[in-house]
Amino acid sequence: MVVFANVTTDPPTFSYALGSTDAEHERLIRQAARFALFTERLFRDAGVGPGHQVLDLGSGMGDVAMLVARIVGPSGEVVGVERDAPSIERAQIRVKEAGLHNVSFVRSDASELPRERPFDAAVGRLILQFLPDPVAVLRSVSQLVRPGGAIAFQEPSWKPFFALCSKMPLWSACGSLAVDAFEGAGANAEMGHELPRLFERAGLPSPVMRMEMLLGHDLESARWTSDLLRSLKPQIERLRLSAEKVGDFETLAERLQREAESSGTAAPCVALLGAWCHKPAA
Repeated sequence: MVVFANVTTDPPTFSYALGSTDAEHERLIRQAARFALFTERLFRDAGVGPGHQVLDLGSGMGDVAMLVARIVGPSGEVVGVERDAPSIERAQIRVKEAGLHNVSFVRSDASELPRERPFDAAVGRLILQFLPDPVAVLRSVSQLVRPGGAIAFQEPSWKPFFALCSKMPLWSACGSLAVDAFEGAGANAEMGHELPRLFERAGLPSPVMRMEMLLGHDLESARWTSDLLRSLKPQIERLRLSAEKVGDFETLAERLQREAESSGTAAPCVALLGAWCHKPAA
């Protein structure tokens, strides 16, 4: 069992554009199911395997931690780091319901990671984009990984989304509104493209990269975009961003689906860019 030093102080806060409501928690769980295959493929390619001790950064509802727990098996262990106490409580319940006994969580801010014996890998999905100093966090994370261990992160890019929405004005408007809301909260909506630079500045080798993206014109694809904007709505209102081109959020998913079907184009989800490397030997 990996045991961290006591973390008793409340973690510092930063502006998280999506909030921490029950509806957002449910959205994260649905999103995790859509992204699971891409994330698992990235981690396996990075060398995460049976028996490994893995650090999961920004655990949220625990989906990535549970995914990794199944990769490392009962002889391995996953420690999830999460700053939001209600998220940890929900994640712990879900881990128990899943019958997993090799996952634990610690409440800590990503910029103040507790230190203990080294991990075989450190991973994260859609977390670096929200951090004020991702380079410092990545450097700190790398110090918790043994020489030869894997470091793998998966972050977003909206540029491919817009390229595929050129004939779908409603989809384009939704993407633009989402990006404006993220950036208004200080998040980096194009963090995926910056991963090579982050790895280099953190003193890590140039990473192996992969981009993957879901496409489809079914209602579930439209709901991903609609649900994202629902979670971003308080941020949109705070920033006084215009949602005129998007229209009524209550009917948005159905209108998105109709536009995708009529355009004859497979509507996109945000692109996920994965990057991984192995920590050099000392």
